[in-house]
Amino acid sequence: MPKRSPRPAATAAPAPPPPAARRRAVAHSGALLRSGGLATLAALALAACTGQIRPVPLANGTPERPPATTVHALHRLVADGAPGAASLITRAGFAAARYSTAGVADLRSGRKMAPQDHFRAGSLTKTLVATVVLQLVAEGRLALHDHVTAHLPPGVPATGHGDRSELRRVTIRQLLDHTSGLFNYTQDPRLAKQLYGKGFGAHRYDSHTPAELLRIALSHPPVAAPGTGYAYSNTNYLVLGLVIEAVTGNPYATEIRRRILVPARLDHTSFPGTDPVLPEPHGRAYSRAGARRVDATSLDPSRAGAAGEMVTTLGDLNRFFAALLGGQFLAPRQMAQIRNEKGTGGAYGLGLYATRLPCGVTVWGHNGDINGSYARTAGTADGRHLVSYRANTDPLPDPAHGTAVLTAEFCTSRRR
Repeated sequence: MPKRSPRPAATAAPAPPPPAARRRAVAHSGALLRSGGLATLAALALAACTGQIRPVPLANGTPERPPATTVHALHRLVADGAPGAASLITRAGFAAARYSTAGVADLRSGRKMAPQDHFRAGSLTKTLVATVVLQLVAEGRLALHDHVTAHLPPGVPATGHGDRSELRRVTIRQLLDHTSGLFNYTQDPRLAKQLYGKGFGAHRYDSHTPAELLRIALSHPPVAAPGTGYAYSNTNYLVLGLVIEAVTGNPYATEIRRRILVPARLDHTSFPGTDPVLPEPHGRAYSRAGARRVDATSLDPSRAGAAGEMVTTLGDLNRFFAALLGGQFLAPRQMAQIRNEKGTGGAYGLGLYATRLPCGVTVWGHNGDINGSYARTAGTADGRHLVSYRANTDPLPDPAHGTAVLTAEFCTSRRR
């Protein structure tokens, strides 16, 4: 992660999205509003606040007033340079949900972050992709030791120029736990200049296909031989999205909706494809371009695809991880596999990873960032105690301050 840059004096305004993209976004937002999806979180009676906790009524009408465990940690993220930060804590469902926020969602209007706000979740997408892949394994349609080339759609490249890099020796497991050795396409020097920093403004609405991004990755030599070491690479999950399509005949996003979003009633989670506009309601997203802060709210998310295009809310993240960790999506054998970190020396499972906090508590989850947004979810092994938090910037200047949000809740809760 880069070190903190000085806070700029001014914020650059974003370029408007193309008219067709605006029309798609308006239609999508209207569909969400017509579905009544926003009522779900509103019913929690969670009000946005700055450094405060609003009591949440329990089923019997008696309000619970839990301690404001994460507030100081959220303020630390804002002090580091994030315009705003928010967290949602749930225990045994949403009966005692706690929402906290610091800073602002919009530097111009001063609006606070709200629990219903949509945001880009980046690599948290990977956990949903991994869940679908492991479901396909349980159904006998895939095996973790299968070579990837046995499950790719027609026309997808399997080798790079001059065979410098190739997929023929890579297995499904190695994609899931980032031991494939495939070069991370987002680190390609030319593409990185377009995705981040000063080139972002001119290229924010560029569309990319998974095959195109895979060709970029395969143009670089592998960082290691398959199965010999852990090296996090967005290319791995880009390929897994293609595998899901080849095995099921449907785009990966369609399978996630059918298998996860609909059953778990994740009504505020979406996979926008090339649509650059966030659903309402939402705040702003801010990224760095040198010493300037740039509004990155609107962008074409096809740059991330199955590696990180998901849009969601804090409430939906907690619902998903409660269901996943609670064993609702995967059979016991696949639950053991998704937590298995042996192949990475304890760094990463198959789409999930463990974090051991200073007090000795171990939590399970994932994080994600994309232009202007950082988010993370972590919970106890059974999914009954969860924390999701977000900041409207990327990346966190000090990752340890993000982990401090988890420590503030899980370690304090242990002492209660």
